[in-house]
Formats: sequence, structure tokens, C-alpha cells
Amino acid sequence: MASADIYACDMCGLSQTVEPLAPGNTAECIRCGSTVATRPAGGAELTLALTLAALVLYVPPNIYPILAFNLYGMYSENTVWDGVVSLLTHNQYFIAAVVFLASIVIPLLKLLALFFLVGSSALPLGRQLRGRTTLYRFIDRIGPWAMLDVFLLAILVSLVKLGQLATVVPGTGLVAFTGMVVLTLLASAAFDPRLIWERR
Repeated sequence: MASADIYACDMCGLSQTVEPLAPGNTAECIRCGSTVATRPAGGAELTLALTLAALVLYVPPNIYPILAFNLYGMYSENTVWDGVVSLLTHNQYFIAAVVFLASIVIPLLKLLALFFLVGSSALPLGRQLRGRTTLYRFIDRIGPWAMLDVFLLAILVSLVKLGQLATVVPGTGLVAFTGMVVLTLLASAAFDPRLIWERR
């Protein structure tokens, strides 16, 4: 039988004993009512399913165009990698590095790390638990860098600046990229880090 844990409320500072939570449950502070502990409802199976779906959607943005651009009869389509190459061609090295990391490297690393955590937590292994916990913290920290904000802002700027001169149409790759970002966020939220430490 699992033992109770002691939590300190972030709001009022009261230390209190909390019995082991079932998946999907939340414990509130007995003094101020703030949340002191929570356990994701999904579990390893949901995290694995979302991670695999996101990995599938990772491929189209690197093959199919993110944007279709028509300026004075000149039509072009650009994938994520095309955008990085274009930025490098115009000597925008810093922006190219940010786009490359935020759109290609970080999403892939996050998905592979989630897949590894789910797989390793399902095995009866008691090694490298602190290392796996550090990996989970790393995933949590780099999460905001894999957001869609940069792409949405770039599209908005294009539409505003070129609206009367050119036609900018979101491509198939953008839909897949959006789905990948959403599924990655859901997979990360569904994973319970306690699974790393639980013995099976």
C-alpha cells in the first residue's frame, strides 16, 4: 500500500498530508483551497497514443508546403526547411537558427523524449530514475519553444504587409504542424511523472 505524501501549499505555506491520488484527481489545501497536488488522468497509454500521433504529423510539415505564395503571377510553395534555407540565403542566421530549433529540432526531441519516458516507465527498471526525472523537467522547460506562435505571427505579418500585393495561402503542412503541436502539448500534459518512480 502506498504511503501518504506531505505537500506544502504554494499559496499559504501550510504543510499537509495527502493520500495517494487516483489518476485524474486533485487535492486541495485544507486551509485556503488552493491546489496542492494533482495527477493527470491520461496515464502512459494515452501519452503513448498522443506521442505516436504527433510523430506521424511531424513528417508532413517537412514535406508539404507551409505556405503557398503568389506574387504578380509568380507562384511558390515553402516547407519549414525551405524557410530555414531562405533565411540563411538572406543572411538571417539568428532567425534561421531560431526557426530551425523551434520548428524542427525541439519538437522532435520532445516527442522522442516522451516516447522514451513512456517506454522506460513501463519496464521494471530501477536505474537512472533521477536522470529520467531530469529529462521530464527538460521536456517541461522546452515546451514553450515548440509553440505555433512564431508561425502564426509570420503568417499574420505576411497577410498584413502583402495583402494588396500578393496572395498568401496556408498549406497542408501548416495544418499538420498545428496538429503536431496540439498533440505534443496534450501528450506532455497527460504524462504522469510519478510513473517514473513507481515500481511495476
